[in-house]
Amino acid sequence: MGVKVLTVVGARPQFVKAAPVCAALAACGIDEVLVHTGQHFDANMSQVFFEEMGIPRPGHHLGLGGTSHGAMTGRMLEAVEALLVAERPDAVLVYGDTNSTLAGALAAAKLHIPVAHVEAGLRSFNRRMPEEVNRVLTDHAANILFCPTRTAVENLAAEGVRDAGDAGGSGGTDAPFDRPVRVLLTGDVMYDAVLRFAAQARAEGRAARLRAALGLAGEYALCTVHRAENTDDPARLSAVFGALDALSRELPVVLPLHPRTRGRLAGLGLPAFGPGLRVVEPLGFLDMMALAAECRVVLTDSGGLQKEACFLGRPCVTLRDQTEWVETVEQGWNVLTGADGGRIIAAARAARAPGAPLAGYGRGDAAGRIAAALGRLLG
Repeated sequence: MGVKVLTVVGARPQFVKAAPVCAALAACGIDEVLVHTGQHFDANMSQVFFEEMGIPRPGHHLGLGGTSHGAMTGRMLEAVEALLVAERPDAVLVYGDTNSTLAGALAAAKLHIPVAHVEAGLRSFNRRMPEEVNRVLTDHAANILFCPTRTAVENLAAEGVRDAGDAGGSGGTDAPFDRPVRVLLTGDVMYDAVLRFAAQARAEGRAARLRAALGLAGEYALCTVHRAENTDDPARLSAVFGALDALSRELPVVLPLHPRTRGRLAGLGLPAFGPGLRVVEPLGFLDMMALAAECRVVLTDSGGLQKEACFLGRPCVTLRDQTEWVETVEQGWNVLTGADGGRIIAAARAARAPGAPLAGYGRGDAAGRIAAALGRLLG
């Protein structure tokens, strides 16, 4: 019998990461059952990614988004557990740090089904972020940890999670479910995705069409704001958007607006923004790659877009106080400003791409490495 993997996804970043991995699993002959939790239920945040990126149609769609963190995670845990009993996979594959990630990992762990975590070992060291709690708990429930960077491997080791082959590593009867823990440095599947889909966006001429539609004749900035630390704090949200409005008076700012952020802004009753702030609906990955590749600077609180910008050779200003992608800051591609309006504007004005490409994220073959490892370890 072949290897069967049940994959749990539910949010935009996971769809992007899953695209190259799904293709690699199929190429290796691994049977994949895709479960969409519905955490991102808006068509612009979900359906468009499956269509554009060739992700297989989910075998199960749970439709469980739109509630509080606790309610959402609990409902997902219950639903995924029932699917695992019915599907009986050899492992559960989860991505990143969302509620869907944690629910999938916990459901599998409680049924003694091995958990494989893509993007393991990332740490912002800010436990007030729900994403940080999700990723830490998932890593400690996982049997197979696929790390995108050397720093991620070191973070896990500092918490006592080491490969069974390392000195002091976990294995044998001490390991969860009688399987030795494997910590594997694979590179970043997001790099795989950017290489593939940015080239596709260029070939389709998407940038020219978007520029024309948005009235962008020259330089512009690209911005996204969605993370709870900004959207759920009225003072931070007001400061961020005040800075964006001011910046847009000297440099057009394209802002694909997350539904949650739109709702929070409406609640604040902020004054109308200037014409330089081009607010649009959320965009698919190909359109985002097209705009990111040609912008002067990216401003974001997204974990994924930070890297995507740097992979495309664009400097990034991150509207957060910490980042899990420390290499982007250390190598001069990324600047952390928090929600300080003055720092945001100054960083955007000064943003320049360093001379050397961003290093440390692999060679664009992470998905193939992950699929091969799963076939080897589970077969």
